[in-house]
Amino acid sequence: MKFYELVRPIYQRAARTMCRDCQDFLTPGSKMLDLGCGSGIVTREFAARFASDYIGVDVVDNRIFPINFELINGRDLPFGDNVFDIVLISFVLHHADDPVRLLYESKRVLKPGGRIIIFEDLYEGLIAKIICQVHGKSYGVLFEHHGGQEKTNFKNRRQWKKIFESLDLKIVFEKRVTRAFNPVHKHLFILEKQ
Repeated sequence: MKFYELVRPIYQRAARTMCRDCQDFLTPGSKMLDLGCGSGIVTREFAARFASDYIGVDVVDNRIFPINFELINGRDLPFGDNVFDIVLISFVLHHADDPVRLLYESKRVLKPGGRIIIFEDLYEGLIAKIICQVHGKSYGVLFEHHGGQEKTNFKNRRQWKKIFESLDLKIVFEKRVTRAFNPVHKHLFILEKQ
């Protein structure tokens, strides 16, 4: 996809930073699922750093790298229980029709003690909420996941934490990963399956 080719250097730099943010919580040689892998840029960086075995999944194929890949329906994951050490969900949940279902499925395919790594845009205030809605609409037009009618599920930190608790996912680390002047908080959550 041309858009990803244009922004590839920016995404690669961001992916390296994301890896550094997670390095104290992930073990090299892990089995990893990248849920909503998009272009595969982030998948490739995480796989090179942490995974000996990996697969990316998404509802459309926008890969610009030949990573291991499978199309999914956006609701169910076609894997057995307790398969992966890591499930990476990078700025995907706000695009999901049912993000709670995807988190449930992520937990199901994760081994006990495994980790879900979530990078997510959080709205914390009116300006951020407006920016998030514009992002959702423009993404829908660019990538046409829903024929240009993208529905978004942006949440704030408190709402996500409540969802994680309801799924019995323990937060072992969290961090805001954007500068203070950005009204949209890009946030990292590292969750552990008990």
